[in-house]
Amino acid sequence: MLLKRLKGWELPERAVTSESVFHNRRALLKGLAAGPMILSAAALAGCSDEASAEADAAKQLASVEPDPSSHLYPVKRNPAFADGGPDRPITDPDLATSYNNFYEFGSHKNISRAAQALKIRPWTVTLDGEVAQPKTIDIDDLLDQMPLEERVYRLRCVEAWSMVVPWSGFPLSALVKLAEPLSSAKYIRMETFMDPDNAKGQKQHWYPWPYIEGLSIEEAMNDLAFIATGIYGKPMPRQNGAPLRLAVPWKYGFKSTKSIVRFTFTSERPVSFWEELQKSEYGFWANVNPEVPHARWSQASERPLGGGNERIPTLLYNGYAEQVAGLYKGMEGERLFT
Repeated sequence: MLLKRLKGWELPERAVTSESVFHNRRALLKGLAAGPMILSAAALAGCSDEASAEADAAKQLASVEPDPSSHLYPVKRNPAFADGGPDRPITDPDLATSYNNFYEFGSHKNISRAAQALKIRPWTVTLDGEVAQPKTIDIDDLLDQMPLEERVYRLRCVEAWSMVVPWSGFPLSALVKLAEPLSSAKYIRMETFMDPDNAKGQKQHWYPWPYIEGLSIEEAMNDLAFIATGIYGKPMPRQNGAPLRLAVPWKYGFKSTKSIVRFTFTSERPVSFWEELQKSEYGFWANVNPEVPHARWSQASERPLGGGNERIPTLLYNGYAEQVAGLYKGMEGERLFT
């Protein structure tokens, strides 16, 4: 008899609740409202910990122009990334799609409606920098040539809340191969859109727009690094980062930049958005570590989204140490966990 040995972050299939059941679990929303808010600079970190008073705001998507990529979904779940971890069911989709932070559309926490102003077509993705030949690709042409699949990942916010999400998309390594980087390229600099006429938050001049994030080439080529283009078997909603966003589950959520338009391959380490704003609190690597606190709060535990005030222990690298710890050997002098 074939026995499957679960990895440290996996949970049995029986523990994963179907989307259809989740849609009927509206009572979860009430429990979320009891959670305390983390204010001031804590709220700057690209994620939010404020309960949505209108968790059905995502239903407004029905009135927005449909995503042209809808016919591509759902896609088959990759069995190697099918679980969120021990006793970690998939988060209610109504929560995950209405409980968002997207500073391009405002610094408040309930931006799902405002984000519907995001224009997702036309949309092009540029691959440039230290590459064999710079390319600009239409998003639908890119989706047609990428190996789409679904993966269930944990997401751990630097503000100490978390969720488990079934992302659809493709390995970042596939995009790296398409770009054909030169051997001199050591990092990927990712840049989001600029459209202040529709994204009103981009008129706030004290932020260093556009939103910039980065990874090392080694991180980008890791099996876990993922470009998400959908969620819950559907195209990516605007408030979650349509039409494509980064998903790197071993890092704090602010690293998973949304609505990307450019991937630049470079020999110099990029300065990320939050690193430029507050370098002492938000570093480049931003790997999850329960033993390394934020400057103003502990990272030892987290509150699962939809679980009221329940707190659970945070795991090193968000439970993905087996897959990624080797990336950082010999880097003891770096600030790997802030």
